[in-house]
Amino acid sequence: MSANENNKTVPNALAAGHRFNEFEIKEVIGGGGFGIVYRAWDHLLERTIAIKEYMPVSLAVRKADLSLALRSERHQKLFTAGLHSFIQEARLLARFNHPGLLHVLRFWEENGTAYMGTLYYSGMTLKEWQQTRPETINEAWIRQLLPPLFGAISTIHQAGYLHRDIALDNIQIQDSQLPVLLDFGSARKEIGNLSDETEIMLKPGYAPLEQYSEESDSEQGPWTDIYALGAVLHTLITGAPPPVSVVRCIEDSYQPLAEQAPAGYSLALLHAIDRSLMMKAEDRPQSIDAFAALIDLPVSEVQELVSAVTPAEVLPESEVINAPEPVVLAVNHSAPQAEPLTPRTTRRLSAPLLLLSGAALLAVIGLTVFINHGDNPTDLSSTQTGGRETAPSAAAASQQIATVYLKLKNGETLQINGKAWQATTAENGFATLKLAAGQYQVEVHQQNQVRRQTLTIDKAGTWLINPSSQ
Repeated sequence: MSANENNKTVPNALAAGHRFNEFEIKEVIGGGGFGIVYRAWDHLLERTIAIKEYMPVSLAVRKADLSLALRSERHQKLFTAGLHSFIQEARLLARFNHPGLLHVLRFWEENGTAYMGTLYYSGMTLKEWQQTRPETINEAWIRQLLPPLFGAISTIHQAGYLHRDIALDNIQIQDSQLPVLLDFGSARKEIGNLSDETEIMLKPGYAPLEQYSEESDSEQGPWTDIYALGAVLHTLITGAPPPVSVVRCIEDSYQPLAEQAPAGYSLALLHAIDRSLMMKAEDRPQSIDAFAALIDLPVSEVQELVSAVTPAEVLPESEVINAPEPVVLAVNHSAPQAEPLTPRTTRRLSAPLLLLSGAALLAVIGLTVFINHGDNPTDLSSTQTGGRETAPSAAAASQQIATVYLKLKNGETLQINGKAWQATTAENGFATLKLAAGQYQVEVHQQNQVRRQTLTIDKAGTWLINPSSQ
């Protein structure tokens, strides 16, 4: 695809030929909701580099003079917070010197935004690899991939940080076969926190339960990244990520790989993956070393190439800000950030919360979790008996694309789009609804109190909702 074609598909992208001093943009190589990535030429050192631009399309547009302008003044706080996080992330990455971590050359501010120049890595992401070369994925290939990847993740952890967005599209396989763990994408997470949009921060299936929690006894730590890495391996072996953790909290349908026993994979590897995907953080390996020991692998075969950061080089916790999406080469402009690692101490997310407490498990505030994608939107199809909605017919059931969970207390009744709805509540207190595509006004009534939530279903998936009083 040419640069001009890319500019048509990536709005607000700078044109080929634009110069940042010695750097000349050659083409757009990727773009998403929070950034644009370019292939550029360094005229001084005569080499190709990648440049990532902070460009949150929901908050800003490109003006004729190439600077960014806010779509509304009310976006100023979000834009500034994301920009600050983008810069802090560049500073953090520049402090690492590991062949398995993205290498930042420099960063600067211009055009009312910020830019990050990195090494240009050829190759493809694990997601692309799985889609185009699935026949090459076997245990021998995975065992060759893991040691340097372990080393990269361990380097982050030893410096006191978490990645928190390890996924197939966030791991680059270079032409040399050495994996590169892509950037952390701080801007997206910070904007998501401030705007209460948790869904833009987390990848369903890869994020453990503690990442959805605002206050919980399940703190984040190396075990959080280990869960995500286990989900990556699960996806490589089975072709699909494990069930979404917040859904597993209600009804755990995860089938251990050791029980599935896929052909060609050792019990040690399958058992290690199952351990990494345990719901309780304390049941998982507590460090990369412990995870690697389960598989009988070294942490890194490239350790001699590593020059880890010293404690003095690590950013103070007060300077590390958390934020973003599609990935091209070795730049992922959608990964949530490197989080300061504070083992076994409770932390807070500033996004919508899930309160986990004993048998109650969780209450989800406006959280949407997509498990898979679907098209063909349809209207709600059901039958009515005496003014009360009942289960849809067999023909209508084929149009259902969403499973919706919500918690109902004793004495509470449910209405959907103004009509009484019969819902069966399980022992865990959650009612399950099967809905077709459409827009719904969900109301939970108890005496004189009403809790409401508007829900738009346009893709197949699973929703966890918690209507609130208005």
